[in-house]
Amino acid sequence: MSLPLLTAVTPQYEAQLTTRLGQSRTVHVVRRCADLAELLGAAAAGVARVAVVSAELRGLDRAATQDLTDRGLLVLGVHRPGDEAGQRSLRRWGVQVVLSADVELPGLDAALTELIDRGWPQHADHPSRAAQRSAAGMGPAPGPADGDDASTTTASGGRRTSVDGSVENTDPSDHGRGNGTETAAGRTPDGAGVDHACDGQVVVVWGPVGSPGRTTVAVNVAAELAERNEPVILVDLDTYGASVAQVLAVLDEAPGVAAATRAADQGSLDDEALGRMALQVAPGMRVLTGMPRPDRWTELRDHAVQDVLAACARLVPTTVVDVGFCLESDEELSFDTLAPRRNGAALSALEVADHVVVVGSGDPVGLQRLVRGLDQLAHVTSAPSTVVVNRVRPAAVGKDPARRVREALHRFAGLTDIVVVTDDQPGVDAAVLAGRTLRESRPGSPARPGLREVAARVTGRALPAPRRSRRVRRTTAV
Repeated sequence: MSLPLLTAVTPQYEAQLTTRLGQSRTVHVVRRCADLAELLGAAAAGVARVAVVSAELRGLDRAATQDLTDRGLLVLGVHRPGDEAGQRSLRRWGVQVVLSADVELPGLDAALTELIDRGWPQHADHPSRAAQRSAAGMGPAPGPADGDDASTTTASGGRRTSVDGSVENTDPSDHGRGNGTETAAGRTPDGAGVDHACDGQVVVVWGPVGSPGRTTVAVNVAAELAERNEPVILVDLDTYGASVAQVLAVLDEAPGVAAATRAADQGSLDDEALGRMALQVAPGMRVLTGMPRPDRWTELRDHAVQDVLAACARLVPTTVVDVGFCLESDEELSFDTLAPRRNGAALSALEVADHVVVVGSGDPVGLQRLVRGLDQLAHVTSAPSTVVVNRVRPAAVGKDPARRVREALHRFAGLTDIVVVTDDQPGVDAAVLAGRTLRESRPGSPARPGLREVAARVTGRALPAPRRSRRVRRTTAV
């Protein structure tokens, strides 16, 4: 038995490559796809288990290869003879096995065998690796002593996970890096994913519907954490109403998450590129601005978002992420194919979050939404969380508002440990008008103690004594 295979390669080599594939006992060609759309459609239909793609295939990028992998296909990359740039591109896009398009049949069979040995999932409904080797006349699979890794891997959500569910590292040379050095983010420098384990932590700020002040909290917590020797990157991933740029008076034309995710898709997002895209808005504080228009949310692909956050974690100790309110993931109810997810950016960020700051508004409606939102959030992430009640004021809940809020959340949500941020609308308004943070424009604001407590909790350490920060000229310099 051989594996069904799809091809989508440049016309110059398609005929001879398909002829050689037809002679292989490892695979058999079921469709020759003319373009990427046809290839993805055939993959979604489940007609094949292996795909051969060309570096010159129009539209091919990391998202496309990730889509093929998510569909359960093994991807073999081919490039023009001597085309080192094409070879590097395929590896940046996550293709593990790459070879020249003019390879002869023995080399092609060896590459297919290597591909199967590396990545074929050992599920009951698929042929085993041993069966494939036997069908191909190659004898039993070599054991660990022969250099063959007995545990195969599948890629999902930017992680490399073994069949038994444990996260494991892969050979960095599989991604075209000769030094084999893993970065602080737990990823190889080209962004090919393994587990999100890094020195820098990702803090996601989320809150339920109703504008409880997620962006205000995210901006000011990032500002409290920012120090010259402990820099912070603030990332705006709100796909419904990105507003960090407006709050900090950053021009919409500035590069931000759109440019960063595009670079991640192309495999060119490194520390230097990220440093250029992240604008410095205060000493030790940089910002990746959000989408200038909400209808551009389709540019924030899930896997690219995680690659951007991993790159941020390599660059700075703390990354603060402002995400939208909606956590629904029911696109599959409306589409019979893989559909883009407007909430994918928020869900992807929460998936890799090291800490979640949950923001609710200090009024009866806001507290009710917060209680319900906590139940919804529990189904999305198990990361440690800090619950923050923002805009706490007597006019909304009566005398001694902090005590009343704590009692209400203890009664209806069982929460005994929350952070209260006192309402200071005039101070916040003045800061937004000046395009500054409370730390810069209103260091004596009554909201700052609560925000500083949140910052201390997410880092697990006491913050230095507050002091007024000097305003700096904004720059894109690294």
